[in-house]
Amino acid sequence: MRALIVIDYTVDFVVGKLPCGQPGIDIEGRIASLTEEFAKSEQDWTVMAVDLHDEEDPYHPETKLFPPHNIRGTEGRHLYGQLEDVFNRYRESIQWMDKTRYSAFAGTDLELKLRARGIKELHLAGVCTDICVLHTAVDAYNKGFDIVIHADAVASFNQEGHDWALKHFVGSLGAKVVRGGV
Repeated sequence: MRALIVIDYTVDFVVGKLPCGQPGIDIEGRIASLTEEFAKSEQDWTVMAVDLHDEEDPYHPETKLFPPHNIRGTEGRHLYGQLEDVFNRYRESIQWMDKTRYSAFAGTDLELKLRARGIKELHLAGVCTDICVLHTAVDAYNKGFDIVIHADAVASFNQEGHDWALKHFVGSLGAKVVRGGV
């Protein structure tokens, strides 16, 4: 079995408070179609790993690094564009998971849920390639999962960081980086 983990593809990370901008907009169709493909499959599992912050949290380390984003209860935390529609259509087969750190594994029960389903291969998509996607991939590697990165379904506000991360996934994590198809 495989799982698709879509990381932080929200309004705030695409066009909102901490935006990838055009690179994030450009992957909208691919993320939506990839998510739909996994959600339709009875053998695969799909997870929306979505960043969650509280307004002016003085204890969260990102407060010092980035402007407020993905604040609980705000429009910025909604899934972006077509992905919101796909999520609503397949709500029963897509798991929503709040996360409060870069990695989808940090402070969540993601690993337990993956192991319970016998999942060994993780497909990653979303933003930002060199932050949350990267940290999720590193944790997946350290936990022994096989990793597939969909290069046409990841983006960052930092093109240099994006390019570096794509090389790092292969060279240091043994991930497969693919474009199109599954």
